[in-house]
This record gives sequence, C-alpha cells and structure tokens, in this order.
Amino acid sequence: MISYIKGNIIEIEEDLIIIEANNIGYNIRISNQTAASLPGIGQEIKIYTYMHVREDAISLFGFMTRDDLKVFKLLIGVSGIGPKGGLAVLSALSADDIRFAVLSDDVKTISKAPGIGTKTAQRLIIELKDKLKLEDAFEQRLENNQIATSESNLKNDAKSEAILALTSLGYSNSEALRAVKEADITDDLDSEAILKAALKKITFL
Repeated sequence: MISYIKGNIIEIEEDLIIIEANNIGYNIRISNQTAASLPGIGQEIKIYTYMHVREDAISLFGFMTRDDLKVFKLLIGVSGIGPKGGLAVLSALSADDIRFAVLSDDVKTISKAPGIGTKTAQRLIIELKDKLKLEDAFEQRLENNQIATSESNLKNDAKSEAILALTSLGYSNSEALRAVKEADITDDLDSEAILKAALKKITFL
C-alpha cells in the first residue's frame, strides 16, 4: 500500500491532482479543502494517500495531513459512505469539525456535506461516536492549531478542562460540549469560570 507520495505537482483540477514522482504520474483524488491548501503547479508536495481497489478500478485519494487521512478512513467505514462520500464530507468540514460534530450529535452540521442527508448523518454519528473520545479530539485540535497564538491555545485548554470537569460530574460528552459551546465565554475566562458559565447553561439544553 502507498502511504504517501512526494513529488512535483503537474496538474491541478477541481477534485484531483497529478503528481510526478520518479517519472511516474499519479492521479490523486482530493477534497476541496485539500485543493485550497495546495502550492502551485511545479512545486514539490508530500501527500498522504489511501488506495481504493475495486474489480474495475484502482483509485488514489490524497490528503495533506495524516489526521485528514485518519478521519477519511473512519468515514468510509460507515455504512453507505464510500470514498467519494468521505471526500465530500472532508470537502465541507475539517477533520476537527467532523469529530466535534459527531461528539455533540450535530446532525445539521454533518448534513451540510454534499450527498449526505439527515439519515446518513445520523447513522454516521451513531457508528463513529464510540470510536472517538472528547479528550483526543481536543488534543488533536490543539496539534492541528499549533501555528495559532499561545493565547488561543490557552483558551482551548481552558475549554477542554471545563468539559472534562463536566463529564466528571456525570454529564455526557455531548451535553458537556454543547454547554460550553452555548455558554457566554470571553477570551479572559479561565477553566473554572467557563465551567460555572456552562453549568448555568446546561439546565436549559
């Protein structure tokens, strides 16, 4: 299996790129978000890949990060969502958005992806929820946002601590996530203040 391809971009289209590596041109399907982050034609790129094999075709799907590839594999493991469907979801939502939408039972957000209706979004949430953990979701978001300012990271840490505190009080992951999301939070609040604001909000959710 091909883990990644490193080479020069020869061609960029709406949903695919061609990369030349060792005199071989690879046709790789990509999401809209991947397309938006590509360097120009002629530039070198390293792209992580997934090979999909059918009786009549072999296709490569490419991603800028291992995290996107990991989430793609989770998506195509859902009943009724194939590689094209998984790519459509990652075109509409980031890997972080998908994780938090699943954990918070946010059917509406997932349904924004082309070809993903309400029933499919509900099934996606049901099948993936047990495979995701809130703590891991926050850790991955912080890792993905490592270029952000330290102030933003501290804010994320405070929110994460508040959510973990809520779950330790007996609230579910989705209840805790929704409460923090709906609470009136400013950048200067610490985790204790965020927790208090979320507790006031959680009774109305």
